[in-house]
Amino acid sequence: MKSKTWEIRIIINPCLIGILLWSGSVCHGKEIKNNHEVLIGSGKSFFYTAKTLGIPILKASLKIENGTVQQGRPLHQVQIHLDSFQKLGTLLRMKNRFTSIMEFETLQPIRYTKEIDQKGFFIKDKNYQQILTFDCANGKVVEKTDKKGEREIPLPPNTYDPLSIFAKYYLREEIRPGQELRMSIYDGVKLREMVFRTRSEPAKSRMFGKVEAICLESTTSFSNFGDQEGTIRIWYLADRRKIPLLMELDLPVGNVRFELERVEENGQRGK
Repeated sequence: MKSKTWEIRIIINPCLIGILLWSGSVCHGKEIKNNHEVLIGSGKSFFYTAKTLGIPILKASLKIENGTVQQGRPLHQVQIHLDSFQKLGTLLRMKNRFTSIMEFETLQPIRYTKEIDQKGFFIKDKNYQQILTFDCANGKVVEKTDKKGEREIPLPPNTYDPLSIFAKYYLREEIRPGQELRMSIYDGVKLREMVFRTRSEPAKSRMFGKVEAICLESTTSFSNFGDQEGTIRIWYLADRRKIPLLMELDLPVGNVRFELERVEENGQRGK
């Protein structure tokens, strides 16, 4: 029973979800130019099912909106929705939303919003909104949380929220297998300095069958385990589509696995 509690707490951490889903940025083999043509108003969505001990517990969706217009200027927007399955009943009820808005040209974060609505037998009841307003030029972020007021936090250069780091690599950066990817990420809970290592290997996908994939792997500390380390792994399709296929958290107490169910582009189902 205790292991299940820890597993569910890990997967609802927005920083970890964001990190898991940024993996579509990597190219297979030689470094090539990014062929993602950014069109105003275009978008792509990825839909996942998360399981632990073979039991479905969450539905996750990631949506990238290219060219969102706000106050007359184009911006990028990335959203993650996490929803529990109704059959879990009182064990777990979740409807969490995470949104990142960033500069269209530089992809630097502007605002990161967390809307947390969750309760259940295995998790701590939470219902709050938190807004992080980034000031990248001055190396700081203003954090505003319901009932807690505001606070200003200094950040090291090139620090991103979990979803803007995904957008940066997915839309702009090119990476090859065999690299070490270093990143600084702040999600309103903890500043994380992480290193991902990449390698080529086959993967079995529900959508695509057995395919050539790139695996990204990193270790990070988890506050729920007294800052003990766990492992994050990501597998994505090794072609120009760069589709994230599988995502996994591997801990001494258990494993949580996200598997891609479908992809939609501009509202149309694709493969």
